[in-house]
Amino acid sequence: MYAGNVSYQVFARKYRPRTFQDVLGQDHVVRTLCNAIEQKRLAQAYLFVGPRGTGKTSTARIFAKALNCSGGPRVDFDPDEDVCREIAEGRSLDVLEIDGASNRGIDNIRDLRDNVQFTPTRGQYRIIYIDEVHMLTKESFNALLKTLEEPPAHVMFIFATTEPHKILPTILSRCQRFDLRPIPSDIIARHLVNIAAKEGVELSEEAAFAIASVADGGMRDAQSMLDQLVAFCGNKIEEQNVNAIFGVTGRETVARAVCYLLDRQLPSLLHIVHELSEAGRDMGQFLAEMIGGVRELLIAKVAPEESTNSMPAAWREPLMGHINRIPLDKIMSLMEALSNAEEQMRWSANKRMYLEIGLIQAVHTLAQANISDIIRALEGAPLPDTPIATTVLPQIPLPTGGTESISTETASEPVVEPESPAPTQQREPEKGGVASSIPPVHETINDEPPVFGEPVRSGILTAQDWEEMLAELREKMPLQVGMVGNTLFVGEEEGLVTVAIHPADTDTRDGLLSASVREALQEVADRRGYRVNQLRIVTDDTVPPPVEEEEESHPVEPEPVKKENEKKETPKEGTEEATSGAKGEKTAPGAMSTEEFYKDPLIEKAMSEFQARIVG
Repeated sequence: MYAGNVSYQVFARKYRPRTFQDVLGQDHVVRTLCNAIEQKRLAQAYLFVGPRGTGKTSTARIFAKALNCSGGPRVDFDPDEDVCREIAEGRSLDVLEIDGASNRGIDNIRDLRDNVQFTPTRGQYRIIYIDEVHMLTKESFNALLKTLEEPPAHVMFIFATTEPHKILPTILSRCQRFDLRPIPSDIIARHLVNIAAKEGVELSEEAAFAIASVADGGMRDAQSMLDQLVAFCGNKIEEQNVNAIFGVTGRETVARAVCYLLDRQLPSLLHIVHELSEAGRDMGQFLAEMIGGVRELLIAKVAPEESTNSMPAAWREPLMGHINRIPLDKIMSLMEALSNAEEQMRWSANKRMYLEIGLIQAVHTLAQANISDIIRALEGAPLPDTPIATTVLPQIPLPTGGTESISTETASEPVVEPESPAPTQQREPEKGGVASSIPPVHETINDEPPVFGEPVRSGILTAQDWEEMLAELREKMPLQVGMVGNTLFVGEEEGLVTVAIHPADTDTRDGLLSASVREALQEVADRRGYRVNQLRIVTDDTVPPPVEEEEESHPVEPEPVKKENEKKETPKEGTEEATSGAKGEKTAPGAMSTEEFYKDPLIEKAMSEFQARIVG
């Protein structure tokens, strides 16, 4: 006869709290109950409210042990004595546990009301514990109301629920309410590590934190997940095992996605979405993790003392560098775009489509110039969409179960020699610099820059060829390519063309990265027999800045100074002075003329900052 493994207990039952000291993350509840016991201030009804797995039933049983233990009520009871063991195992005649979902009828409550009249057999109290009490019907609540208001001296009610808003107000007003909070992730992670040590299992801290993140504040869920991982992995559990089993995204992958988002590298960001979707990851959970990452960075920016450290240490510094360069109003707009995408994904079957649309909108939110940007520019602050130097991020294999590696390499920034600023000369980089790369095309996630040592001359593309291609494009597409200004050809290697622009030349950057210009550039390159598979743009202060269009200067003759006693003559009809209003613009008294408008200091500063000109 097969008996099975009757001695085995799952972790959620084996490591259930036995005393008040074992309850984790609910110090406010434990302290209040202990003080009530010591001061003999016990109520007739208690209500425990909280999400699943936060300890409602365990706290109720511990409270019942403290009330009915030998010599009780007392806080320091022995959990191994017979009375306490009976309560823990659900065998005590004085502690009646009822499931509100399956005993919700009025007949069940009438039987319960008759049952409470009997005195306890061993302890001092007859305790009625009703779990999921919100499932009782309205008639059942009304039948319980009188007994709950004036119960016998030996009777105490303990209710537990996850939805207190469904309980009648007349019941709530007769109970002392305790709200059990979701348990913090760091407390869950430490407890899982302790359980694994007792079971002889090697659980890494990263894996414990990943389990705690998925458990979302529920200790029971975390313990059940650990039990499942032990059955799958054996005695060694790593973070990639958690990601593979439960379909979650690694913290490094989330950090990389957030960095691509803040750096506005949309192709790389969408590539991550594609890889995760092909691997069967939950798109809604991935977006929620990205929102959580941006939120953590935002809190660290405005209130560093309140921030958490859930981001990997190797990524925190470069991410904070990005977030510190972005104005606060743009971050808030970014969060709003991501939250709208999350709301749309919640009710849609095609979650990936709304995720991609939301990410595109979020990137464009960062790229847009609003009235705050104009005010900051007029005050002398740099524009937020100016290309900035960023740390080149490490490559992470996506999204298989392999280990996600982290490195902190940086790219070298090419510089122009002062004696040879001509754009047709190839250049060597200066070591130690940091360059911003904006690759418009991504077949695989690989942001490591090419090595700029001796120029690679493959005979395919040269600086002169690059200038000729731009000239041809300007003739072919004057509107699109007309905004492209000074560029400096750096080099070409296996189809990867690198050019440098001035940091303030946003028009050139946007023009070269537009889809129409890239397609036309590829057509010109194919016709000439060149390879332009990818285009990388780096910033360099030595590249000539964008040329400002100067307005034509019109010398103004000074008006003759009139004497005070000289009377002002009225122009006669038919004279040139009298008819000047018909030939040109009439200027109202006190209004600004066109020339004065052009010479206004504020207008000149705005035109200089935004490289604009007045048309019309």
